[in-house]
Amino acid sequence: MNYINTKDANEKVSFRQATINGLASNGGLYVPQNIPSLDEKWIDEIEKYTNHEIGFQVMRLLIGQESLNDIQLMKIVEETLAFDIPVVNLSDQINVLELFHGPTLAFKDVGARFMSRCLAEFSAEEEVNVLVATSGDTGSAVANGFFGVDGVKVTILFPKGKVSSFQEFQMSSLGNNIKAVEVDGTFDDCQSLVKRAFRDEALNKKYSLSSANSINVARLLPQALYYFLAFKQLKLSGRSEQIVISVPSGNFGNITAGLLAKKMGLPIKRFVAANNANDTFYQYIQTGNWETKPSVQTYSNAMDVGAPSNFDRILHFYDNDYDSIRQEISSFTFSDEETLEKMKSYHKQTQYILDPHGAVGLLALESHLREYENGLFLATAHPKKFESIVIKAIPDYSIQEVDLSDCQKTIIANDYEAFINQIGTP
Repeated sequence: MNYINTKDANEKVSFRQATINGLASNGGLYVPQNIPSLDEKWIDEIEKYTNHEIGFQVMRLLIGQESLNDIQLMKIVEETLAFDIPVVNLSDQINVLELFHGPTLAFKDVGARFMSRCLAEFSAEEEVNVLVATSGDTGSAVANGFFGVDGVKVTILFPKGKVSSFQEFQMSSLGNNIKAVEVDGTFDDCQSLVKRAFRDEALNKKYSLSSANSINVARLLPQALYYFLAFKQLKLSGRSEQIVISVPSGNFGNITAGLLAKKMGLPIKRFVAANNANDTFYQYIQTGNWETKPSVQTYSNAMDVGAPSNFDRILHFYDNDYDSIRQEISSFTFSDEETLEKMKSYHKQTQYILDPHGAVGLLALESHLREYENGLFLATAHPKKFESIVIKAIPDYSIQEVDLSDCQKTIIANDYEAFINQIGTP
């Protein structure tokens, strides 16, 4: 399987090289040269297979034989899918896919664990320096997934004052090969610093840089697996027809992985991209014009992205055809006030506790679902990760203070030279 650059289809690399490179040349992203199709009979009988068998089959097609052998890949899949990813039925039409049962209580555990184990296989010959910008959950998952991995050092950039205390604790409490850097700026500023570093040829040559954001295919591709695992569970419960999936969307890695699963043959009717006030994609769906803008801080901070990187992959999947994109993806945007009200009213109605991202996902699903469809929204993080927000909606929710006194982080200005001085250092 070759991977090509969204900005230059003549650039072709293996999965191994795409993983190590992180970002393609000219700021492009790697995508499969051809999206493989799964056998219809296999999908029809998906409930017969274990989660590990499903994960192996999907990833084998996406990776090919060159970069990882069967023994290596199965071991990586088993270590990645080492926790539950349950579908919970909430009402006749509404189901939730709980992606927060991993070690850092967020959906990014799947991608981070898969990628870290791939890089451990690939970094035998030289040390790799992983750079990652995060609005919260990516940094937590990457820190946990890469902690103690031989041959890999990780530098995590997060925006000052814009992540929860629990997220900051998860990123900055490990040490060893994990370095947390707080940037006086926004997530978009952090992401711009990382992208600039990847364009710096001398820096890449010196440090062998790689990325752990969803711009890296090894982070993105395994996120397709939870759509297959969700379909298996919906099929077992008799709710697998006319599936509509709502995805809380920030950098659009999750929904891009879902679109990939659909194009591989998974019978998903359509997707809903749920936005908060950072509604660049919502505006695109309304107008056909793609205009990025500075991100603003919201209660659902993992979605606070004004320039979603994975939009380039969505354009590639649909040959830059706006009408085709609109046929398969709708979008809605909701305010912090609407998010809090949904968290409050839904808990009162069902006793189910939503985190703010899941609340946005549910709002978007309810705005779009037709009476004969089966709805699924993604709960991307455990409410504990956003206790200060949850307690605004549910005052009696128990909150536990996080002690940051022993955490290790470096504070820098939004400055490129200050940033690159942190790479490769303890």
